[in-house]
Amino acid sequence: MISSNITIGKNGHLYFGGQDTVHLAQQYSTPLYVMDEERIRENMRTYIRAFADHFGPEAIPCYASKANCFKRIYEIAHEEGMDIDVVSSGEIYTAYKANYPLAHAWFHSNNKTEEDIRFAMYHGVGHFVADSVEELDAIEAIAAQMGIVQKILLRLTPGIDPHTYEAVNTGRVDSKFGIAIETGQAWQAVRHALSLPHIFLDGFHCHVGSMVFGEDVYLRASEIMLDFVAKCRAAFGCALQFLDLGGGYGVRYVESDGRVDIYSAVGELAKHMKAYCAKIDTPLPIVTMEPGRSIVADAGMTLYTVGSVKKIPGYKNYTSIDGGMTDNPRYALYRSRYSVYHANRPSAQADFVSDLVGRCCESDDIIQPHISLPEPKRGDIIAVATTGAYNYSMASNYNRIPRPAMVLVTPERCCLAVRRETLEDLLSNDL
Repeated sequence: MISSNITIGKNGHLYFGGQDTVHLAQQYSTPLYVMDEERIRENMRTYIRAFADHFGPEAIPCYASKANCFKRIYEIAHEEGMDIDVVSSGEIYTAYKANYPLAHAWFHSNNKTEEDIRFAMYHGVGHFVADSVEELDAIEAIAAQMGIVQKILLRLTPGIDPHTYEAVNTGRVDSKFGIAIETGQAWQAVRHALSLPHIFLDGFHCHVGSMVFGEDVYLRASEIMLDFVAKCRAAFGCALQFLDLGGGYGVRYVESDGRVDIYSAVGELAKHMKAYCAKIDTPLPIVTMEPGRSIVADAGMTLYTVGSVKKIPGYKNYTSIDGGMTDNPRYALYRSRYSVYHANRPSAQADFVSDLVGRCCESDDIIQPHISLPEPKRGDIIAVATTGAYNYSMASNYNRIPRPAMVLVTPERCCLAVRRETLEDLLSNDL
């Protein structure tokens, strides 16, 4: 199995997070997002312990909300003592309604509207991560109106190519995100930020991409960022106490993917950064990171019910399910790979090759092509693993299909975290 929280029960069914997936499908219907609460907590604790042990107790990583945002995830993050990053008023409001202390939130986005900025300040978001000079001016104007001084980090692009998917590569000079160091624009932005009376420049942020397996990417990025920190401290006399290196440790979707020992990787990064700070004679900032995918991806599984099995002799086969690109658009967007299991008979011989396809009126509504399973039949349950990140958060109502429910499981209990949308929900905004 692709992850240690996927097992086979004594009854021969596939189990996830200690629960029988066939029974979950019967109880809650399908499509169904299943989240393993113990795995979420375990992944959060690994990051928190790694940063505390290697960088010191002030270095607290942030959960990247965009990976999977719902009220319970913020309650768990608060219970585990993890900061959060948010990228919209919607994520801020969800965290607020979950009673998350928003002083521990970091507000990202490359184009915050005036409404977003005002909303975040009103709710006491601790730090903004500013993406442009125009945003600095907007933050300054609204902070002045509200009579506050807003703490910010500047998002910079270090010019690192992490060799990940093009769609999730965010660290290059020509990225839509951040302010380039190489062009001199970052230096000008620092000077401008320091001139604004209602902004407190508290450090820098960068993000080199997602699905990073080699820690050398972070080593290279950290050197560029630390050099820039040192130059700014010397030139402007500012503390710049935070350095946020973004997120992106990779996770295993299929057997050929590598594994990252996160605790050891953070340790190697800390060792390298401390040595480099000594080399350039500058104090080490408080270092943080924004893991999202590596917190929730392997904590998620999606369950589907088979509708038809279409065989085209001499060509190919299709296994059609009751979900598709509405609940998981990642294959259509990125050609993302997944491990797929027959939940009713996971141990049977996987001798039937087909494309696993959805119910939408799109030829590219594919969850995974060319998979091998025990031959399924109508009513069987299919499980797609490692779907905790960027599935629920990217789901849509295309073809006017309601979005699935989400259930949180532990070996002892199951609880509904997000109810299934109804047909009436689809009409709730129609006039």
